[in-house]
Amino acid sequence: QLQVVESGGGLVQFGGSLRLSCKASGYPFQHLVIGWFRQVPGKEREGVSLIRTNGNGALYADAVKGRFTISRNDAENIVDLQMNSLNVDDTAVYYCAAAVHQMGKQWRRFSKYDFDSWGQGTQVTVSS
Repeated sequence: QLQVVESGGGLVQFGGSLRLSCKASGYPFQHLVIGWFRQVPGKEREGVSLIRTNGNGALYADAVKGRFTISRNDAENIVDLQMNSLNVDDTAVYYCAAAVHQMGKQWRRFSKYDFDSWGQGTQVTVSS
């Protein structure tokens, strides 16, 4: 059974940095696309970043481009999201999600419906 667990949230000051980690199990990790989404109360869950398989790069939301970096370590079944220059608009619950890569799928946009398994979420709070 595919499962993911996030870690690394917390409280940080404006302009600071945090690193979130996502560990997946239950399926060969190298075939998983891993995504990060975030949600604030009253709003839809939005895509932040995802990383494709086979070295095919990553996707970032416009709001985080240049500040967030996603990376994967297939040997350790981990994806990290390094978040720099954080601002108050980044405050949210961050969710990691995993999807089994489908042959031919380009993963050029975010859709929560593409993902098969979700973590419990980790709170990120940026203080001004």
